[in-house]
Amino acid sequence: MAPRSIWNGTVSVGLINVPVKLYTATESKTVRFREVHLADAGKVEHRRFCSVEDVEVPYAEVVKGFEVGEGEYVVLEKDEVAAAAGERGKVIELESFVEAEAIDPVFFAKTYYMGAGDKGEDAYRLLHEALGKAGRAGIGRFTFHNREYLAAVRPLDGLLALHTMRFADEVVKGKTIKLEDAKQPSEREVEMAGKLISSLQEDFDPEKRTDEYREAVLDMIERKAEGKEMPKAKEQPPDETPDLLAALEASLGAGKKG
Repeated sequence: MAPRSIWNGTVSVGLINVPVKLYTATESKTVRFREVHLADAGKVEHRRFCSVEDVEVPYAEVVKGFEVGEGEYVVLEKDEVAAAAGERGKVIELESFVEAEAIDPVFFAKTYYMGAGDKGEDAYRLLHEALGKAGRAGIGRFTFHNREYLAAVRPLDGLLALHTMRFADEVVKGKTIKLEDAKQPSEREVEMAGKLISSLQEDFDPEKRTDEYREAVLDMIERKAEGKEMPKAKEQPPDETPDLLAALEASLGAGKKG
């Protein structure tokens, strides 16, 4: 079954317009539990109640309002919210091009694949090849699901990919977190830590890692469904490393034996 696009629009570069279709590039594999009534296994429903009248409110009567004063709200209709997006609701204008590797990962939110839109194959392929050869990502703005994102467009797996990005004021600065009583490491400690890092160096291969926690939860569900004995959670010992140098030497020794 062919994937369905979740957004159709245009990527604009100068006077060049590239019709595109957006597709989801990731999917959640989280194990999801449903809320059920312990007594009779009935599914638990969450209903909407009015805090003033204390009655259930039909979905058709629910609107989203922005509070501008005590008990005073401004309500925007869906078409009014859509109008706020302007042209950016359907057009991603690439304003500049940067080195893709220069973007700190903290700014990335979610990744989507871009396919060519109707009659846009030639322009799509041109943009893909040009970005790949230049090693650059196009930066623009993208309005999606009633909010605006920065967007980075770059080649990925033979296609164009779009990364939604956070604005600078959405990223918490690390300087706000203080390290209490942290002493400066010695040159010997830094050297040994560098050797430990080098001993564990490898090319990144995402296929080597799987979600072991999810697999363990699914195993728990299967064991309980079959009436098998359930393992107990292990208490984790406190993580204390009073002698960093000794711990580094031991880690390097264990790596060599391995």
